[in-house]
Amino acid sequence: MVEIQEEQEKKVRCLLIGAPSKQKGVAEEPEELKGLVSTLGMEISGIKVLTRIEPNPAYGIGKGKTQEIADMAKETFSDCIIFDWEIDPTKQRNWEKLTNIPVFDRNEVIIRIFAQRAQTKEAVLQVNLARLTYSLPRLSHTYGDLARQRGGSYGAKGSGETQLELDRRQIEDKIIQIKKELDQIIINRQVQRKQRERTSTPSCALVGYTNAGKSSLLNALTGADAFVEDKLFATLDPTTRKLSLAEGSFILLTDTVGFISNLPHTLIDSFKSTLEETTFADLLLITVDASDPNCKEQYGQVISVLEEIKADRIPRLILLNKYDKVSKDELLEAELDAFFPDAIKISAKTKEGFDTLILQITERLLGTQAKFKIPMEQNQLVELARKNGTIINEDWQEDCIMLDARIPGTVDKNGNATTRTLAMLMKYLIG
Repeated sequence: MVEIQEEQEKKVRCLLIGAPSKQKGVAEEPEELKGLVSTLGMEISGIKVLTRIEPNPAYGIGKGKTQEIADMAKETFSDCIIFDWEIDPTKQRNWEKLTNIPVFDRNEVIIRIFAQRAQTKEAVLQVNLARLTYSLPRLSHTYGDLARQRGGSYGAKGSGETQLELDRRQIEDKIIQIKKELDQIIINRQVQRKQRERTSTPSCALVGYTNAGKSSLLNALTGADAFVEDKLFATLDPTTRKLSLAEGSFILLTDTVGFISNLPHTLIDSFKSTLEETTFADLLLITVDASDPNCKEQYGQVISVLEEIKADRIPRLILLNKYDKVSKDELLEAELDAFFPDAIKISAKTKEGFDTLILQITERLLGTQAKFKIPMEQNQLVELARKNGTIINEDWQEDCIMLDARIPGTVDKNGNATTRTLAMLMKYLIG
């Protein structure tokens, strides 16, 4: 019994195959893939970084390098081989016939992580849809060989081993069923969104690379209790909380699913309704892990995903999170300042920069505080300011109304206001 339990609890050993670096002659280890397999609970038995790839219809790389990888997998007693780039089903089957162990790519690793992390009904459905769509052309792929973990059930939601029991028609029927259930959830989400819109409450969305500290930031700003863990994709479901601002006003702050380079399109399509929460925000808070040496590349990936979901035109603030880890490195600070000149430096841990962040959010969403002298015959403008802005103080005098308020909108270089309310009040601005 003890030996059986040890076998079940034994970690899956994986051989990682890194893609050639963009810089010729430089062999960079696949750090992100290492983090992904670690999050999945696997053990790295070895790493092989390719310096170049020779196109080959059977394996995708040259025969000599193919045999070298197969021999290395045998020598390191690897249970599987994972490539840091997408491989098509035919090459995947050829690799498995050659090595007699499961072979898959980073896309499947990410999907498996999502399967472990999914908690709500919507997230479970979304992950199942992505997994079935991805596995449809890979029905002969040996999922079951990795079922030793967790007592024969790989991952909290199943590793996909049942794919061997499902034929193509069953999978297609299941995909149709899941899509119908998700369509109903999307309708419910739209109803909830319309209810929020009736309140005219501004909203912010925390977006960024996975593990950038978005959930920690949400908790620190709002006192929420969103799940936080130092792992990739710790949370999948959007969490919305109230964030109190100045003068008793507040906004809605939403924590979204983290992005990653080469996020599988099956996941982007499946999580479309969740990602759409970003597109309805009034302001994006792009959270960057300032302590990560690859933060500039990660920021580029976030922008690419925002472009893909049509959210790239929404106003944004860039937040350099975890800045307490880099504030003593002058060279790194200078490098970050050069690349992110307008970013707000913050720390969810120490709450450094929170005052500046709150001020910036307030000005962007509620407007800059200003004073107006409104003629009595234009007193309807006070109600307009009350409806669309935040009145701090109003003083009704004999011939005018002195108004101290925050009005949404800005004034461009030509002196034109960007909102109707501000445009109507501009002529009565004091100072």
